[in-house]
Amino acid sequence: MSSPYDDNTWESSNYSWLVFLGRMLPFILFLILAIAGMWLVYLFFNPSGDDAEVVAAVRARGLSAPFFKAVPAKPVSQRFAQSPGPLRIGIIAGHRGNDSGAVCEDGLTEAEVNINIAEIVVANLRLRGIRTNLLDEFDNQLNGYSGTALISIHADSCEYINDGATGFKIAGSAFTDSSLLLSCIEDAYRTATQLPYHANTVTADMMDYHAFRLIAPDTPSVIIETGFMNLDRELLTTNAETPANAITDGILCYMNTTR
Repeated sequence: MSSPYDDNTWESSNYSWLVFLGRMLPFILFLILAIAGMWLVYLFFNPSGDDAEVVAAVRARGLSAPFFKAVPAKPVSQRFAQSPGPLRIGIIAGHRGNDSGAVCEDGLTEAEVNINIAEIVVANLRLRGIRTNLLDEFDNQLNGYSGTALISIHADSCEYINDGATGFKIAGSAFTDSSLLLSCIEDAYRTATQLPYHANTVTADMMDYHAFRLIAPDTPSVIIETGFMNLDRELLTTNAETPANAITDGILCYMNTTR
C-alpha cells in the first residue's frame, strides 16, 4: 500500500538536485573553460619535430645555449717584426775560482788581471741594461749555458821571452759559428789597444776550450788573451779600462750586427 507522501518525496528530491546543479553550474562551466583554455595553450606552445629536440637539448644544458655570430674571414697580418729573445752575455774571468793562472815574480797573478778586466766589462754592459753574468772558470752555470754570447778573458805569460812577446790573440769556439763575434772583438781590441794580433799563436786548445764544450751549441763564444803580463803589464793593470772597454765595444758591435 503506497503512502500518500511518496510522490511528494520524489519531487522534493528532484528539486533539491536541480537546485544543487543550478548552484554548481557556474563552477562547472569555469572548470570546462579552464581545461579547454589550458589545452589550447598547450597546443599553441608545444613544439613538434625538430623543435622538440632543440628544446630538450636546451633543458639538458640548464636552459642555456651558445651564441653564434657570423664573422667574415679577415686575413691576419703582423704589423711589427717579432721581438728577439732577451739579451744575455756571459763573461768568464779566467782561472777565477780555480787557480791563479800565470804568476809574476812579484806575485801578480793572471787571475787578478782577468777578474779586474772582466768586472769592468760586466759593469759596462749592465750600465747599458744588458743582462750579464760574471762566471768562474769552471762555473756550474756553464752547463748548458745559453746566451747571446760568451767571452772568456785571459792573459798571457808573465815571463820575458823576447821583445816581440807583446800583443793579444783570440779564438772562436770550434763547436758553433762564432766568426762574427770574433771579428767584432778582434777589430775593436786592435783599434783601442794598438796591440799586435798574434794569429799564428792561436792553438787548437783555445778553440777546444773546456767551456765551449759545456755551453749550449747555439751560443757564440770566444776566448781572448788580452796581452802579455810582462811587456803589456801597464795596459792590463794600470790602464785596465782600455782593454775592458775594447772588449765591451766588440760585444756591442756583435749585438748591433745580429739584431
